[in-house]
Amino acid sequence: MHTHGGNEADARPLAGSGATGHGHAHDHDHPHTHEHDHDHDHSHAGHSHAPKVSANNERVVLIGFALTAGFMLVELVAGYLSGSLALIADAGHMLTDAAALLLAWAAFRFGRRASDATHTFGFMRLEVVAGLVNALTLFALAGWILFEAVQRVLSPQPVLAGPMLVVAILGLGVNLLVFRTLQGGDKEHVNIRGAALHVLGDLLGSAAAIIAAVAIWLTGWMPIDPILSSLVSLLILRSAWSLLRNSLQILMEGAPGNVVVEEIGPYLTKTVPGLAAVRHIHVWSITSNKPLATLEIALAPGADPAAVTMATKAALLEAYGIAHSTVEIDWSRSPSQCALGPAPTPA
Repeated sequence: MHTHGGNEADARPLAGSGATGHGHAHDHDHPHTHEHDHDHDHSHAGHSHAPKVSANNERVVLIGFALTAGFMLVELVAGYLSGSLALIADAGHMLTDAAALLLAWAAFRFGRRASDATHTFGFMRLEVVAGLVNALTLFALAGWILFEAVQRVLSPQPVLAGPMLVVAILGLGVNLLVFRTLQGGDKEHVNIRGAALHVLGDLLGSAAAIIAAVAIWLTGWMPIDPILSSLVSLLILRSAWSLLRNSLQILMEGAPGNVVVEEIGPYLTKTVPGLAAVRHIHVWSITSNKPLATLEIALAPGADPAAVTMATKAALLEAYGIAHSTVEIDWSRSPSQCALGPAPTPA
């Protein structure tokens, strides 16, 4: 008997012990109860993987793109005229922000497309690809800022502190507005998180430009401009590494941070009546907050196969937020070698 989980509820995963992704406590002795919208067709023919991407996410990233791209042009011109590396660096960061927000919007837009014969999971993972591109652009930007900063320290250039200060303050205000707008979206989504990390980097860049402008105005010490730009680039690198790691975890089919795979089998056998064993467990995410699982189960003598299967799916949903699971019953009652597992050791 091979059945597919059909509950596409918008469940918030709970954190298991050792979880790194969410801050909820998980008790493996008792399943948690949550309210879910069970509005999905459970028949195989009617099982739709069409992503329920919130239109609000599209709206907030589009607004953020318009604000960021507009002020980026202002900051670029002001940085060039004032001679400030801090402003130029922040303008460059805002350029990558604008590109990141545009990618995020496109990913959300294309992510709405339903699955088809060649893309059976739909197009939701485009959002993760966009997050990966965002991370890589952040690494490139930070490297460029560090290179330029070294050149400026070795050969300081004059900076017009007055125009630099005015534009930096305006930039700080725009970045705060964009960040506030993004907070209206799904803050746990990898694409929204990536965009927010870009904007946080911009906030730090604007703050650094303000400090540098004030210091140059009061003391005339020009190296403060590239030095503060370098510190901002290091913070950008830290954010980029976090985003890159999270994106690669999904693209490499890694288990979600709230799931400890070794605990699933013991939890299910303890929780689900009639379930004798659980084997070949595979858990991954198709995109942020969309975990999937496949597993093989063995039934206790006299157990009702349909009831055990449905109870297993319900337990995975309630305890781990896994809304789509594929459960196969092993009728042979003899453990088999998993094709995706390690090769057996020769005797």
